[in-house]
Amino acid sequence: MKTLSVTTRILTSLLVVSSLAACSGMTRQEKDTAIGAGAGAVGGAILTGGGALGTVGGAAVGGVIGHEVGK
Repeated sequence: MKTLSVTTRILTSLLVVSSLAACSGMTRQEKDTAIGAGAGAVGGAILTGGGALGTVGGAAVGGVIGHEVGK
């Protein structure tokens, strides 16, 4: 069980680092859209108890808000 936890932490860290590197070529508005979508997905998941529809809906709404705020 402990090995799985260590492996999960390592993979999560690699995913975060690679996703940050992928954002280097984005414009400010694209970054704001991505941040809004991520925050919306987390908010939607929290509000619906992890429901897929709430997570996707939150990501969509957050992405739109992030896109408009970035203008």
